[in-house]
Amino acid sequence: MTTVRHEAEVPLTAAGRRFDQSLAEMFPEYSRSRLTAWIKDGKVLLNGAPAAPRQLLHGGESVVLEAELAVEVGNAQPEDIALDVVYEDDDLMVVDKPVGLVVHPGAGNPAGTMLNALLHRVPSLAEVPRAGIVHRLDKDTSGLMVVAKTIAAQTALVKMLSEHDVHRQYEAIVLGTMVAGGTVDEPLGRHQHDRLKQGIRDEEQGGKRAVTHYRVRDRFRAHTVLQCNLETGRTHQIRVHMAHIGHPLVGDQLYGSGLRLPRGASQDLIDALRGFKRQALHAEHLAFTHPITGEALAFTSPRPADQEALIEALRADTAIHPIED
Repeated sequence: MTTVRHEAEVPLTAAGRRFDQSLAEMFPEYSRSRLTAWIKDGKVLLNGAPAAPRQLLHGGESVVLEAELAVEVGNAQPEDIALDVVYEDDDLMVVDKPVGLVVHPGAGNPAGTMLNALLHRVPSLAEVPRAGIVHRLDKDTSGLMVVAKTIAAQTALVKMLSEHDVHRQYEAIVLGTMVAGGTVDEPLGRHQHDRLKQGIRDEEQGGKRAVTHYRVRDRFRAHTVLQCNLETGRTHQIRVHMAHIGHPLVGDQLYGSGLRLPRGASQDLIDALRGFKRQALHAEHLAFTHPITGEALAFTSPRPADQEALIEALRADTAIHPIED
């Protein structure tokens, strides 16, 4: 176990709010349930004394949190799974995740995940919340992820992500020919009927603000390659936003509208589209300021082979059937 200690002052904006709610915002690297348990156990002092989770705050109080941090990876075991680590130091690493690798164990994926691989590579991550994972990529989305190796780095990275100080850029291939870029600013939340999906949900329905900026990178007869930049990082954000504006991602079996073949498509293009069984999404660029050293870091991941092959098939088809503007 690792002993953690934090000292902070309750912001004045927390006046009238519950202690446990404000504490979760002050220390987002820890789960709300864990913080509540620490409050109940007297591990968090408010103005030098224990307090109840529901105690209302005035703002300006002092908070001292001192507790033992147990392993936070459940029953996950280290597994010798190869990782493409493009950068690593004492505080963090940047991993280029391949298609098909699940990030975190869950229902149906109890093992063989990126978390298992991280525990094997860096055993001390067993003492870091979620083994240092601060953001995720879907199983079938490839590309760059940053992983914290220490609690201090994780605390800072979580804060940077919440304040939109981490630049994340994706390449997506969508259905339909788009002529201009734009922004989708629609809140996202759990789908009202399907627990596996996210949907456009307003705040009263539990939705949280989600903003995706996109621009056209390449146009084909019936498809478009987009550059997507995340202002927020909600679950399935790009997939839901693109489907919402009528341009779902190629191969997206959860939010897509099925296979669409351009009229007169060559056999090569038909095979490429039929064979692309995942959402065409790649996290190609990641940039941020190192949370400990202050160094500016930027990384680029090459387009995966299957996405490259699909774009080449679309380009060859468009050469035969030029776009009519």
